[in-house]
Amino acid sequence: MRIALSQLTADTDPKVNLGSVRAAVTEAAAQGARVVLFPEATMARFGIPLGPVAEPLDGPWATEVRAIANTAGVVVIAGMFVPADDGRVRNTLLVTGPGIDTAYDKIHLFDAFGFAESDTVAPGERPVTFTVNDVTFGVATCYDLRFPGLFHALADEGAQVMLVGASWGWGPGKREQWELLCRARALDSTSWLLACGQADPSTTGERPAGLAPTGIGYSSLVSPFGEIREQLGAAPGLLVTEVDVAETERARETIPVLANRRF
Repeated sequence: MRIALSQLTADTDPKVNLGSVRAAVTEAAAQGARVVLFPEATMARFGIPLGPVAEPLDGPWATEVRAIANTAGVVVIAGMFVPADDGRVRNTLLVTGPGIDTAYDKIHLFDAFGFAESDTVAPGERPVTFTVNDVTFGVATCYDLRFPGLFHALADEGAQVMLVGASWGWGPGKREQWELLCRARALDSTSWLLACGQADPSTTGERPAGLAPTGIGYSSLVSPFGEIREQLGAAPGLLVTEVDVAETERARETIPVLANRRF
């Protein structure tokens, strides 16, 4: 199956970002992609008040993403913000396309490195999987990468491929941590792992002030054996790649960590 990773720098205006989604989906579909993964916070980047941009899953932004996906005949996974019942928002991955319409609310909130995502974001509660052409995908968001139990749970629910949308925090050692965690979670779950992050905004002339995680780039394709097979750099770009789930099965036979677990 061909899968595209669209690494971008999100604007503060959701309408501008819809244009970026439309352009990337059109290009990815032309290259034969069946699934197109965008970063966390594709709707609007971090570092701004999230409440005013948040919309329900049947609101204008998500409705337009659905239309883009259905017109292109692909499944789109894109980060957005949805109002929560307690006045905060939910950090949501919309998953939509022909015959598919679901969403994942980020479970593990980024209360680390001096940033407190939970101040404005309410946590999700359940893992989410979906199936396209007999391939089952699990989804996760950014800080989730530090919690192997989620990826075990997704594999237990049948996921063969993990899709991670992110807006990774910039700083010393953060690229090394990103790559290490992507490789580790692929090995933990013996699954393909495709991680799409926001590009480094300094590559397009901006580095927003403050602690908000605005991206470092380096979106990656990691094999079920933990190898980085393909990777973008720091700047915006589109990676269209091929995933063979037969390799997931070979990895699970060779390194049966899921079957060998005791905890």
